[in-house]
Amino acid sequence: MMSEAALEEVSVLSSIYCGEGELTVRQQDAQDGLMVQINSSVGGERGLDVSLLLHLHPPYPLCPPAISVSSSSLSRTQCQDIRQKLLGQAAALPPEPMVHRLVERLQECVEVTEMCEEVKEEEEEEEWTAVLSLDHIRSRSRYVGQLQRWSLQLQLTGRLLLGRCILMILLGARPSIKEFCRLLKTVKVDVDSSGRKCKERMMKVLIESPLSPYAGHGLQGFVVKSYESLPELSAAFQELNMTEIYQQILPSLSG
Repeated sequence: MMSEAALEEVSVLSSIYCGEGELTVRQQDAQDGLMVQINSSVGGERGLDVSLLLHLHPPYPLCPPAISVSSSSLSRTQCQDIRQKLLGQAAALPPEPMVHRLVERLQECVEVTEMCEEVKEEEEEEEWTAVLSLDHIRSRSRYVGQLQRWSLQLQLTGRLLLGRCILMILLGARPSIKEFCRLLKTVKVDVDSSGRKCKERMMKVLIESPLSPYAGHGLQGFVVKSYESLPELSAAFQELNMTEIYQQILPSLSG
């Protein structure tokens, strides 16, 4: 049987969200409860249109409502993220009418989701650098060729340093660097000691950080360079204005 508290709450909400199309009762059934849709303009100056569909089952408010979030202004992933936040909020609230509080919470959820998206966009635009340590390169032409193809596909510039330690310097968007690392560990790029194709499971990321304004100067395309000693390796980093990065990874190379 439908909850009296739910009916009273919807009546009150109708006077709060009284604009055209703001609140719509989609379903009112004694067995299945109430389904209410609230359309809001949230997100500050941008005024994003977000639709909140709440299913108030007969036991409500003893149990929280089912929630759906949709928006023409937000991606499906963002809507799902907001939905999860609202479900968590609903579960944490005491068993009393909560729809108005959830609608108010929607504004905060949208702002947080947008902030995360802006950070992600900034991160994608910002230049990053990473230095990877590779375990071995036995099939040189095959392995190096694959590294070069990935660098080109992911719009990364890189330098492969071959010596006692095999190092790969990458510059570019952080998501592209992460994808490069993922490919290294999941695609068969080399051969093992028995000549069988193998993945680079032993690859290590020695450092990953935003690129300083002067670092990486002169690094273009994909270059392979050999070195014989640590001073030569140090000089290779110095040539790229990456002396500070070299000093940070040096303890890892000495181990």
